[in-house]
Amino acid sequence: MNGIKTISNVLSIDVEEYFQATAFNGNAPIAVWDNYESRVERPTRNLLATLAKYDTKATFFVVGWVAKRHPGLVKAIQEEGHEIACHSYAHREISEQGPSAFRKDLRLAKSILEDITGRPIRGYRAPTFSITNETLWALDILIEEGFQYDSSIFPIHHDRYGIPKAERFPGVIGRGNGSEIWEFPMSTIRIMGVNFPFSGGGYMRLLPPSFVSRAIETVNRRGQPVIVYVHPWEFDPYQPRIGASFVTKFRHYHNIGRMDARFEHLLATHRFAPVSDVLRSYEEPSCLATAAPDAQQKAGLAARRRRSLAPSLITSDVG
Repeated sequence: MNGIKTISNVLSIDVEEYFQATAFNGNAPIAVWDNYESRVERPTRNLLATLAKYDTKATFFVVGWVAKRHPGLVKAIQEEGHEIACHSYAHREISEQGPSAFRKDLRLAKSILEDITGRPIRGYRAPTFSITNETLWALDILIEEGFQYDSSIFPIHHDRYGIPKAERFPGVIGRGNGSEIWEFPMSTIRIMGVNFPFSGGGYMRLLPPSFVSRAIETVNRRGQPVIVYVHPWEFDPYQPRIGASFVTKFRHYHNIGRMDARFEHLLATHRFAPVSDVLRSYEEPSCLATAAPDAQQKAGLAARRRRSLAPSLITSDVG
C-alpha cells in the first residue's frame, strides 16, 4: 500500500446557519438572526448520512448559537461518533472583539457544547479564520481556557484573513510564557512560490474535483495530512438569498448545487479522520499510517512536535 492511501486527512464541518457567514454581517447582523428561517438541521443530518455511507468520521466545529437552539443536532453528531469542537458562540471575527469579549464568547460556546455532550471541548476554529498576525493573543486565551488545538490559521494572502508566512502543516505553537497549543492550519500547495488554497468548501466549489484530488495527493506524498472544511449551507441550494455584493454572493452561492457529488467523490477517493485522531497520530507516529512510518517520516514528526513559534510564525516551502 502506498503512502498516499495510508495518510489520514482531516475532515471538518463548520456547523453554522447560512445567514451567519461573516460576509453577511452588514445585511444579517446577530440582532436579527432569530428572524431568519433556520435551515441548519437538514443539510447537517444529510452530511451525517453521507459520512455513515462512507464509514468516515469528522470534526464538527459547532457555533454555540446554533448548539443552543439545536441541542438534538449536536447530540446526533456525537452519537454518530464524530468529534465536537468549538466555532465560537456568535460567529464574530476575533479582530472585532478584543481579548475580553473573545474570552466571554469562547467560554459561553464551550459551556453550551460541554453541557450538551458531557465531554470536554478541546478544539477551536475561529470564524473566517480570524487568527491573524494581529490576533495571535487569541492563542494564549485558548490555552488558558483549556483548548488542546486550534485550526484557524490560513497561510495565504486573502482580503479577509490569512498569515501568508505561517507554517503550512500541523505543529505546536509555543507561546512566550512557555505554554503551547497544536495548530492545524488550512491546507495549501505551492504554485510558483505562492501558497494556493484548495481544500475548503468555497475552493472546492470553484476548482475542478480532479485538481483538488491531485492537490491532496501532492500534500500526502510529503507525509502530511490535508485539512478539508465545508459548511452545511454549502449543501443547501434552496436556502433564501441574502442581499450582498457581487463578490460575496459569488463566494457564498457558486456551485452549491454540485457540492453533494463533489463531497461524495472526495470521500470515495481519500481517507479522512477527525482532528483528534490525526493529532494522536502526531503524538504516536506509528498510527499516522497503516504501515509504520520510515525513519525520515519519524524524524519529520519529531521535528514538528518540538517546533516553537512564539511570538511569530515560521514558514515552510515544502510540498
